[in-house]
Amino acid sequence: MSKIKFGTDGWRAIIAKDYTVHNVARVAEATALWLNKKKSGSIVTVGHDCRFGGKLFAETVCKVLCKHGVKVILARDFVSTPMVSLGTVKLNCDLGVVITASHNPPDYNGFKLKGSYGGPLIPSHVEEIEKLIPEVYQGDLDSTDINDLIASGQIEIVDLEDMYIKHVEANFDLDAIKSSGITLAYDAMYGAGQNVLRKILPDATFLHADYNPSFMGQAPEPIHKNLIEFSELIKASDTIDCGLATDGDADRLGFYNSNGEFIDSHHIMLLLVHYLHKYKGMNGKVVVAFSATPRVAKLCEHYGLEIETVKIGFKYICEIMLHEDVLLGGEESGGIAIKGHIPERDGIWMGLVLLEFMAKSGKSLDQLIEEVYKIVGPFAFERSDLHISESIKQKVLESCKANKYGSFGKFKVTSLQDLDGYKYFFENGDWLMIRASGTEPVLRTYAESSSRESAFEILKAGEQTLLA
Repeated sequence: MSKIKFGTDGWRAIIAKDYTVHNVARVAEATALWLNKKKSGSIVTVGHDCRFGGKLFAETVCKVLCKHGVKVILARDFVSTPMVSLGTVKLNCDLGVVITASHNPPDYNGFKLKGSYGGPLIPSHVEEIEKLIPEVYQGDLDSTDINDLIASGQIEIVDLEDMYIKHVEANFDLDAIKSSGITLAYDAMYGAGQNVLRKILPDATFLHADYNPSFMGQAPEPIHKNLIEFSELIKASDTIDCGLATDGDADRLGFYNSNGEFIDSHHIMLLLVHYLHKYKGMNGKVVVAFSATPRVAKLCEHYGLEIETVKIGFKYICEIMLHEDVLLGGEESGGIAIKGHIPERDGIWMGLVLLEFMAKSGKSLDQLIEEVYKIVGPFAFERSDLHISESIKQKVLESCKANKYGSFGKFKVTSLQDLDGYKYFFENGDWLMIRASGTEPVLRTYAESSSRESAFEILKAGEQTLLA
């Protein structure tokens, strides 16, 4: 049988190739064995997003867990990852399992593990479960009826979406947002956030907010190249003030201003730190992934906040959030968590914080960004994913490791950081980063400069040098 490995954020594989009922059962059995080593009578929250086969795979997990004496709290319908994480905390569960491949293309599905604290299971525990995955699942899934397990009380059906909405209502001034006159557009990307926003902010303009497991062939990742239709919708409107987009399992976000211009996660992190500290008087450490802009550190220095940079993967941020007083933890990919919520990325939650910031300050998104620019300076960030063969990818990585790149076109390297990938700094604070994806066969390149045009120029020079 194929060896199953967890990547940056869970196990992901192509449906019907490696992501099969049998392989999901293998992972579920390892999860049950690990839980039973820890204690008897464990309880696990299980949910799935909008991907193909989600209900089938979630029920497979339930059957295997119940076979090993684990009680299951099963989401009533498709849910976001943060809903499962929140449910795990509120219902005092020992673990959460989410059947999702997050932002991956539609032919993928996956298996995420959540700790009792409502965030990614810490890496050492994931490794322990990984080692317990059997070569073959020996049980008989067909002989177990999910309805019998529900009738016997081994599985309890819970509306995790309703629980999440009540939690939002208790933590946000929704009346202030609604009465502010701010008009929101929301692109659900056919993902698991599609219903919850309708219930929280029914007057928003909705796009791709219906059930479509194929995602119309588009990877549900909230980056600008995947959101052109959304951007055009905002541009064509005279009334939309901002736009929120979330990924397949709604734990990541992208944001737009009233002109339909993409506001990347670096700017979002800066806005959130600015709001939480300056406007709300909150303190704590800021933890960012290696691919985040150094301007977050500049803002933290301005406000006297401690900052720590970690490897890419929200699990590393979560681990610090569990033991330290953290104001914000964030990644370049749009996954952000803040103090006062679970130690988990949550695209909808962060979108609501930004809306609340606009409503309470009475300022537009652009005006708030200008406030941040006065402290850290204006900048632009762009990313390019290079879909290349494994042999070329490895050759590039070997050259990076051997420090063979002294320049990329006209851009001369002044320093290099290699915590997780390779970050080449140029004059004026511009930089290019190169890193292999932890979940896809892709080499990612990232660039920051004073303008979009200059950032794209750096990416182009990087690609030409790397693939020469």
